[in-house]
Amino acid sequence: MAKVLMKGNEAIAEAAIKAGCRFFFGYPITPQNQIPEYMSKRMPQVGGCFLQAESEVSAINMVYGAAGAGARAMTSSSSPGISLKQEGISYAVGAELPLVVVNMVRGGPGLGSIQPAQSDYYQATRGGGHGDYRLPVFAPSSVQEAVELMATAFDVADKYRNPVMLLGDGMLGQIMEPVEMIQERSEPLPKKPWASGVPEKEGRSIINSLYINPDECEVHNYKLERKYQEITANEVRVQLIDTEGADILLVAYGTMARICQRAAKDAYKQLGLKVGLVRPITLWPYPYEALKNAAEQPSVKHVLSVEMSTGQMVDDVRLAVCGAKPVSFYGRTGGMVPTVKDILAKLSSIKEGM
Repeated sequence: MAKVLMKGNEAIAEAAIKAGCRFFFGYPITPQNQIPEYMSKRMPQVGGCFLQAESEVSAINMVYGAAGAGARAMTSSSSPGISLKQEGISYAVGAELPLVVVNMVRGGPGLGSIQPAQSDYYQATRGGGHGDYRLPVFAPSSVQEAVELMATAFDVADKYRNPVMLLGDGMLGQIMEPVEMIQERSEPLPKKPWASGVPEKEGRSIINSLYINPDECEVHNYKLERKYQEITANEVRVQLIDTEGADILLVAYGTMARICQRAAKDAYKQLGLKVGLVRPITLWPYPYEALKNAAEQPSVKHVLSVEMSTGQMVDDVRLAVCGAKPVSFYGRTGGMVPTVKDILAKLSSIKEGM
């Protein structure tokens, strides 16, 4: 299949349509605006529904309704907009509704900047709303991977009856890259006998997250927890690049990982260091075991987490390494992006202390 040059946001939207999504509800916010703009044109062409809600709160609850009726539905936003959707996301988890949320992260906190950032990591991986809940979180590093992971996100959501998040940033949404678009889904979507929109169904479908009786609520929470354990066992994704025999391991995700990959190559030429890269593709469940095994190699002297934040994923890096090797952090924030030169300077300072 021929590749076509596409902007990240538009490629993500088209991939969702190819994966069977027919309902999109959203609200404009930079830097993800091309997703709803694209959906407004394409959804009517495929017999789907696009609706710009009056707010992010309304949008996520519309997705809740469509998912509860058995449809493949999604929404997208950027950082502050995702914050407004958190109550609805928690409700959807409690009601066990499969849906997809895309977050193209911008600098924060507050309104912050419209430039790329990775400072929503805690929100995405720790459950930004209330209650004991988790979302599978995919972090693509290229437009092509984002396209492929959109199909995966819908399938994982349906498999576990749980919302799924695709976490990108302003760079991923705005860059243009050659993309081989996924094929239109040909097989029928999974049957959803639990949904309220099932025709000729006997009895009522109850889509609910309210449990007044604490005993019943606890039973429900433990049921969800068993689901999260199953997701943890089956859905971890990670890429290891040149980690065998490395002196230093870089840990980075998303577009930041691409910059780190270049820095790792230049480090050997300029500093005489063999630098490997551990790239989490799922931020939850996090690839603790893969990172632990890579860090425990005798050759590894140091682990460096590089992020577009003041340091959030580094907490999971420390948990994975568990004191076996020194862990440090380098990052820029507020929409500033670490450069290859910045990372090489940090690697040089680490080398001096090794």
